[in-house]
Amino acid sequence: MKVKINHIAKMEGHASFVGDIINDNMAEAKMKTEEGARLFEGLLIGRNYWEAPIITQRICGICPIVHTLSAIKAMEDCFGVKPHKDAIVLRKVMEHIQWIHSHALHLFFLSLPDFLEYENDLKMVGDYPKESQIALEVRGWSLKMLEIIGGRVVHQLTAEVGGFRKWPDQKKLEKLMDEYDDIMKKTLKFADIFKKLKYPKFERKTNYFCLVDPKEYGIYTGKVKNDFFKKIKEVEKPGELVKRVLYMDEPFFCGALARVNINYTKLNPQAKKYWNSYKIKLPTYNLFYNVPAQATEVIHSMEEIKKLLPPLLKRGIKNRNVSYKTKSGKAFGAVEAPRGTLYDFYELDKNGKITNCNIITPTAQFLANLEADLEVYLLKTKKLTKKQRQQKIRTLIRAYDPCISCATH
Repeated sequence: MKVKINHIAKMEGHASFVGDIINDNMAEAKMKTEEGARLFEGLLIGRNYWEAPIITQRICGICPIVHTLSAIKAMEDCFGVKPHKDAIVLRKVMEHIQWIHSHALHLFFLSLPDFLEYENDLKMVGDYPKESQIALEVRGWSLKMLEIIGGRVVHQLTAEVGGFRKWPDQKKLEKLMDEYDDIMKKTLKFADIFKKLKYPKFERKTNYFCLVDPKEYGIYTGKVKNDFFKKIKEVEKPGELVKRVLYMDEPFFCGALARVNINYTKLNPQAKKYWNSYKIKLPTYNLFYNVPAQATEVIHSMEEIKKLLPPLLKRGIKNRNVSYKTKSGKAFGAVEAPRGTLYDFYELDKNGKITNCNIITPTAQFLANLEADLEVYLLKTKKLTKKQRQQKIRTLIRAYDPCISCATH
């Protein structure tokens, strides 16, 4: 029985799905990317090191901050630069903002309609005006903060190797933080929406990977499992524009659910309380729970901003850029993007020119895992109608929150 969905909407980028149920007991599933080749890695060869953060953030309009910061971290790693702690604080805040607005967009406007069985998203917004307004206000507040720190909402202008080209206006940040308590209350109401959903009972055991920091819920700092880079490989198949990534020849997942599974003990108090309300035993291998995991991280990020910004504002925001010298060498950077861990690898010559580049995005890492899940899940849809089957498939795909634009970088 062939299953084909020509276009899967409500996710970043363009993809289709092709599946087949064979003899009622085996299935094949394939995500087909419909994006053109983008060739960012080739574009970076021969460029100056400082151009990498500017260019890589054009890979995605939803999560440009993480592409910028991962490239900056890579160059600082190569040059031996240790940014001032205030620069690190602001970068962490930028990442948490990225999580809030990306998760809020995905949770409410892309994934929620699937669980409420709406085909027309505008009708859902019309039926849930208060909830829609809360989602917009939470996301809007985070974007205002991003504009203050990054210079604009999409494709920031300020962060650079060694610090910031322009440090944010303290008074503007203080004024926005005056709204924090109200936005935090709305964040909790926003997250409550997803506690009322019925999540399918579906599990397939897999490996999880993310940054692990002994002191905090890893987002900007931390390390991945020691043998990870020794045992992963990028697989490029004929006609494919995405290099799938395997660990010991097996698929794996990175993203919100991986982080909650691995770093649960380091969640902030309200985020941990929220996750506990689901009564989900960890580790869980039900990828539909990536949805409540993202909602948990929205709360966590709001709490983290409250921990990070007030002490910085009390110290006073000043230009604290660190000087450095360029040199040849290998550069590595990694941060947690909304959809999982982002890795940047570069090689530089003595003049700081990029001679080699490899960027491994989250979706490229978990795409094989999504297909493996779909193979198992497809068999559970045998007795459904064609329309019902397609809806179930779309729901699982969108629960992953894939970014095909990043994957085809």
